[in-house]
Amino acid sequence: MEKDLKQVPSSCLRAVVYGPESTGKTTLAQQLAAHYQTLCTGEYAREFLQKKWDQKKEVCELSDLPHIVAGQLQWENQAVADANRLLICDTNVLVTRVWSETHFEGYCDPQIMACCDQFHYDLYLLTGIDVPWEKDDLRDRPHDREYMFDYFKNILDQRQENYSIIEGNEEERLEKAVAAIDRLLKKT
Repeated sequence: MEKDLKQVPSSCLRAVVYGPESTGKTTLAQQLAAHYQTLCTGEYAREFLQKKWDQKKEVCELSDLPHIVAGQLQWENQAVADANRLLICDTNVLVTRVWSETHFEGYCDPQIMACCDQFHYDLYLLTGIDVPWEKDDLRDRPHDREYMFDYFKNILDQRQENYSIIEGNEEERLEKAVAAIDRLLKKT
């Protein structure tokens, strides 16, 4: 992993859709970007790991995670230049940290941990597990949803991050997320 990964400086606020697999993050991120007429970063890990699966039938390895963090940051840095005063992030480095710790016996690369401390996000939208889990090639925790949600939430609490829990049907989730972002925008 590049030792000097940095977020591009910007006055743009960054809201991260954050949470366990199969909780509607991508749908919500895209809806929010449309609502605020701004950009949404994609999920680099999904594209990278799907390609790895399709080509070699291989799953994520610990050595993939630094590459995923660098790729995600590159996408974010490109998007923030063209976003309006808000960028919606469909994941971030903190998601990679959680994934690393929950899938690799509590371990997270020290460089990834340093990025978690260095990068700044203004709001986390923690998606609840109240939607059905959907199988795909990459998802692997259908029976650990409550544990994973609690893990994601505990990391936010430990770090004292600004966050809102987003639950309900698709319409309710969008409404709650918009209300949380509107509160953030009013403060700036």
